[in-house]
Amino acid sequence: MIKLAEMYITLLPVILAGIMNMVWCKIKFCDFLRKPVDFGKNFTDGRRIFGDNKTFKGFAGMIVFGAVFTVLWGLVSRPGTFAAEHNYFYRYYDNTIPYNVLTGTLIGLAYALFELPNSFMKRRIGITPGKNDINGAKKAFFVFIDQADSIFGCVLVVCLFCPLPVWFYFLYVIVGAGTHIILNMLLYFCHLRKNMF
Repeated sequence: MIKLAEMYITLLPVILAGIMNMVWCKIKFCDFLRKPVDFGKNFTDGRRIFGDNKTFKGFAGMIVFGAVFTVLWGLVSRPGTFAAEHNYFYRYYDNTIPYNVLTGTLIGLAYALFELPNSFMKRRIGITPGKNDINGAKKAFFVFIDQADSIFGCVLVVCLFCPLPVWFYFLYVIVGAGTHIILNMLLYFCHLRKNMF
């Protein structure tokens, strides 16, 4: 049970950053950043590289909110508190604002970057951006990958600062993907997502 708490304590800032980024991407402010990271280019197969849903606005939001929420969480997690004692980022390093800016920036960047291979793969097999218009085993696979892709990157950043066993890395990803599914359902019901999965 403590291990589960530690997982959530460590990644709470990126969970909050992901939620805030959904709101950020919906509002009209800074829409000059709403440009696709593939610049609208096609791959050699004639299909888009990533699609319109992967934008510079989303990247910027994840990086900035990742840093902001990590700094805020660091201020709450003062030395001696349960949150500080059970945060993997503070296992070997001190809880300081510069350190939290670094880890928060990296975790936000990893979240955004690790979504790109999944988008690339989906464009190759003709899945419409923002939809899972396939059925059967492929649909189940992509529903899981859609929730796990960014978690692979976030947990990798955790491992850079606090080495974890390989089995625990994958367990962390599975727990994160499950959490992501639940959050996406909530965001869908709050009209912040177009579809549930």
